[in-house]
Amino acid sequence: MTPYQQLQQATRDERDWLLATPLLTRALEGRVSRDEYLAFLGQAYHHVRFTVPLMMACGARLPDRLEWLRTALVEYIEEEHGHEQWILDDIRAAGGDAEAAAARPADPATRLMVAAVRDTIEHGNPVGFFGMVQVLEGTSTALATQAAERLQASLALPDDAVRYLTSHGSLDIGHLAFFEGLVNRLEADDLAAVIDTARLVYRLYGAMFRGVEARCTGGSAARELSDALA
Repeated sequence: MTPYQQLQQATRDERDWLLATPLLTRALEGRVSRDEYLAFLGQAYHHVRFTVPLMMACGARLPDRLEWLRTALVEYIEEEHGHEQWILDDIRAAGGDAEAAAARPADPATRLMVAAVRDTIEHGNPVGFFGMVQVLEGTSTALATQAAERLQASLALPDDAVRYLTSHGSLDIGHLAFFEGLVNRLEADDLAAVIDTARLVYRLYGAMFRGVEARCTGGSAARELSDALA
């Protein structure tokens, strides 16, 4: 198997658990409420706004032998810069309060996901950051465009209320092919760091979605996080 195929195989259980999240399943069926969609966008804002800072931190800590990977990060940074503003625009267009969403503290799983990746970069192997890329881009490629179409139809949303989902659904197809090429150049220790981070982020990302659903139905986002990591 190629390194990328090893990554896919090693993270299959965690990926399947994420994709089985009830909120994601309902989104693909167009059965998500406007409140749930706005709550999801709020959490997306709170992790997407750290994407570029995390990439910059990763690039600063890469060893000289991975200069080629630092070059790839520059391309990622150029494409990802400012996407958190797209999310705030989507919130406004969907009838939400973007300023309130930005000011509201992130849910536990969202905060822990960002903190865990930052810790990996600063105190572990910085290449582990690409485990987060595996999760976010792989998930959006598989789900975002279809979910956006179903949500837009069921909630009667304008085009400018689903920009984040629609852009990432198509954009990340190309990103994922680029990402596969990067992973296939990694040495064993670096690949292991990517796998380890991806496994954790799949769990935390799934907990984020479960927390959104719980909060919108009177449950506890913290309880969902605890169950996800049990």
